[in-house]
Amino acid sequence: MATFNFGTKNITYNLHHKAYKTDITVTVDWTNGVNVVVPEHITQEELEKVLHKKAPWILKKMYEFNEIKMFTPEKEFLSGEKFPYLGRHYRLKVTAHEKKSDVSLMFKKGCFLATIPKDWNDRQRQKELKELLQQWYFLHGEIKLRERLNLYSPKMECYPSKLVLKEQEMRWGSCTKNGTVNINWLILMAPMRIVDYVLVHELAHLKHPDHSPAFWATIQSILPDYESRKEWLRVHGPTLTF
Repeated sequence: MATFNFGTKNITYNLHHKAYKTDITVTVDWTNGVNVVVPEHITQEELEKVLHKKAPWILKKMYEFNEIKMFTPEKEFLSGEKFPYLGRHYRLKVTAHEKKSDVSLMFKKGCFLATIPKDWNDRQRQKELKELLQQWYFLHGEIKLRERLNLYSPKMECYPSKLVLKEQEMRWGSCTKNGTVNINWLILMAPMRIVDYVLVHELAHLKHPDHSPAFWATIQSILPDYESRKEWLRVHGPTLTF
């Protein structure tokens, strides 16, 4: 990580040197923050000049992402709230019973049905139902991801050693050196076409560990409209949360 100062602001960014680059590219997104890709021959003075020129735009984009997250209300896990799964929203119905051990959550007829003890307070309800719903996402999401993996792996001739659905802060996916593909479980809230993009993106890293033209060409050969999917994730990614 590198930093530069603009007025009273200290801006942190990821710096990448690429031999094929002829100019400096600066991008800002919710998952990876500020990314700067530069030619190998660039000097620090030249880089600083470009960063200071783009600083107002960088700060504006960072503010926009923070604002999106700020105005995405947290769920209270009450009857009537809707939860997204693969792009569709499903209503939650909570039923309270006298039995203290009567806790469950299931998906039936297009609705999440939860049963909780009658004496639970708001904090208990939110905590326990959030955990139960996350467990549901993990269980059913892993099944769906493996179905999609079986679809795309043969097409790309990319076979991960392991597929893991997990919680990842500020990343939708990652690929390790030993071939493990990790997918952020929150992506399951997005439409299937976006889930596919994240999966194909990480599978492509099995062949190309960087974001070179060859990497993006691999993705485009499978998902010709990948740029629109990537843009959807950039804009809507911060809203995929409980």
